[in-house]
Amino acid sequence: MECVFCRIIAGELPSRKVYEDEGFVAFHDIRPKAPVHVLVVPKEHIAKLSDYPDTEEGERKLGALFRTATRVARVLGLEGYKVQVHVGEKGGQEVFHVHVHVMGSPS
Repeated sequence: MECVFCRIIAGELPSRKVYEDEGFVAFHDIRPKAPVHVLVVPKEHIAKLSDYPDTEEGERKLGALFRTATRVARVLGLEGYKVQVHVGEKGGQEVFHVHVHVMGSPS
């Protein structure tokens, strides 16, 4: 398995997890850009956001991703925060497994 996020999900690499459920895992970014910087990652490997199908199933999965990002922000006690997604190499994506950055400061 080459994908670093798949390896984290599988427990092959360490991470500082803050949340996990049946579909997602969230853990601290190793190069934080804010006092709190967490990545929300679906357990299903999808390379980039634009790879989700333009179907009801794709919409459901995208909705679940952002609902989980909101849940993680609440778990972390963030009142105000930024949600950021990089899509593709030209969009600044470095790890090709969909992930959402949740960044903010503790309350």
